[in-house]
Amino acid sequence: MEQHEIDEILSRPFSQELLARDLTRLAYVAEDGTPRNVPIAFTWNGSQIVLCTSKNAPKLRHLRQRPEVALTIDTEVHPPKILLIRGRAELDVVDGIPDEYLQMNGSYEMTPEQRVEWEAEVRSLYDGMVRIVVTPIWVKLIDFETTLPSAVEELVRERAERQNA
Repeated sequence: MEQHEIDEILSRPFSQELLARDLTRLAYVAEDGTPRNVPIAFTWNGSQIVLCTSKNAPKLRHLRQRPEVALTIDTEVHPPKILLIRGRAELDVVDGIPDEYLQMNGSYEMTPEQRVEWEAEVRSLYDGMVRIVVTPIWVKLIDFETTLPSAVEELVRERAERQNA
């Protein structure tokens, strides 16, 4: 997929709405060859998805072996809006708490007092974290208004061909 195609899809209003959400599902392949799919908080910096995790998270071992990942960001309403992203995970070990981690957890419903307590707890627990940075190399937006899953698009084409025959 060409970069201009990726940029065009990610700039669409539904994509921007999805990229402003809190959670994605991170899919990767474990060392034993079996798939994993975990929900994880994220932030979008305009060109990359940034996820943060503890330095001892099991997924890091797997991502070092096989950095190819797929992300799904979606809504819980009908019809759903779904953003599919593929890329490679780059791992960046950092001291302290990455700004992105504090940013991505900023939209959870907390009172100001709860936020202060949460941040103090986070800072006392982690001496560092790992930033998982994913640059999209393939994207697809499914909004069920202008775009559909590829299998459904194929069925729609086949039906139109039958009706026009």
